[in-house]
Amino acid sequence: MRYLSPALIRTPVAKEAATTLNLGLPLIAANLLQMSMAFVDTVMAGNLSTNDLAAVALGSSILTPVFMFGVGILMAVPPIVSQHFGGRYFDKIGKTVRQSLWLSLILAIPTMLILRNAMPVLELLNIEQEVIVLAAGYLKAASWGIPFFFGYIAVKHFNEAVSVTRPAMYIAVVGLFFNILGNYTLMFGKFGFPALGAIGTGWATMIVMTVMFFCMIIFTWKYEDFKMYHIFENFKLPDFQYMKDLIRLGFPIGITLTMEVSTFAIVSLLMGYIGTQAVAAHQIALNIASITFMIAFGLASAVTVRVGQNLGKKSLQAAKRSGFTGIAMATVLMSCTATIFFLFPEFLVSIYTADESLTELAVFLIFFAAIFQISDGLQVSGSAALRGLKDTTVPMVVNLISYWIVGLGTGYFLGIHLEYGPGGLWTGLIFGLTTAAILHNARFWYLINYKTREELLAKSS
Repeated sequence: MRYLSPALIRTPVAKEAATTLNLGLPLIAANLLQMSMAFVDTVMAGNLSTNDLAAVALGSSILTPVFMFGVGILMAVPPIVSQHFGGRYFDKIGKTVRQSLWLSLILAIPTMLILRNAMPVLELLNIEQEVIVLAAGYLKAASWGIPFFFGYIAVKHFNEAVSVTRPAMYIAVVGLFFNILGNYTLMFGKFGFPALGAIGTGWATMIVMTVMFFCMIIFTWKYEDFKMYHIFENFKLPDFQYMKDLIRLGFPIGITLTMEVSTFAIVSLLMGYIGTQAVAAHQIALNIASITFMIAFGLASAVTVRVGQNLGKKSLQAAKRSGFTGIAMATVLMSCTATIFFLFPEFLVSIYTADESLTELAVFLIFFAAIFQISDGLQVSGSAALRGLKDTTVPMVVNLISYWIVGLGTGYFLGIHLEYGPGGLWTGLIFGLTTAAILHNARFWYLINYKTREELLAKSS
């Protein structure tokens, strides 16, 4: 089933837009469903106690940055597989998927060790001991799901790269169901299980990761169109030479994602110097902005696939059209969300709080979020187009400069040093995202216009 039929559209750009949207809509839905799991965890923990809610929030703030590095490395799969798919190198696709599964297992080991030994980091924070114990228990429980989650990401990315994106959406629905059921059973002690509180949330997270992995594996194994790739045949030990290519391409992506996540985490910590209300308002505005970002990120994933597939077909013109069409679509999308932020900030904030003073500050920050919506859309789609060309090292350097030097530097100077407060810190975010947007898109424009097809293929080989 297609949401739009490219065959009914005559112009090449419109056809490309329809194809990208057909790929991207299920990915957007999957992203939003996965985000809703964190929302469910927060709401259900809040119905237990303040300490359980704080433990889940604290544990999640550590869990996400830690596993994001591994997720970033596995994002090497879409550009590699999409180029093989475009070039019809089907035997290479199967090998890439098999080696990405081995890599996901290898990456899971240090990730689990970090999560299971987070107590020293938690004890550095000025938080009640009961919350620290609960957060550590949450992380230990959730850590058992990391090998399955990384495996799910690897196979999901393969599906995306060959233009099969709906399974991720359906599996995310299954994941959300198990998330609610697992939380209800293990947090509150239902169906004969003990009430584990925040630690039960961690076990529910592990169950969700495991279920989603096996759902994706079973679909991939049974889907008739995938038989030609021989993914589950000749399953051999890890090929470290081949895996090195995955790491070479994925390592900069992992660093890039970690820098992005850590930038917002550091801003959250800096808000703590300003006051509790500043932290709360920041979290509300950031949560709203994160939802719109995940929409753009789903569309950007489709841009990576389309650029990679067309470059694999050795059609530089088609790859160029895919990249710029996707970037334009993301820009239009985020322009719409910016308009919503400008017109209805009070309504958006009212979903989270009824406190008048907190609402006033959160609405103030929503206007900053509205300003950087377009920059956020441009930077995420521009970097996605570059990933389709297998260009990841320069974007990593760009993000280092944009987020850590320009963004955090400007934010700290304005927000803390000059004491402009939350507005100053969010101005830094605007500067950082805008710098990344300009540089990523300039990089894609340069490569696609001034490099020959042979140079780009040699670069990505």
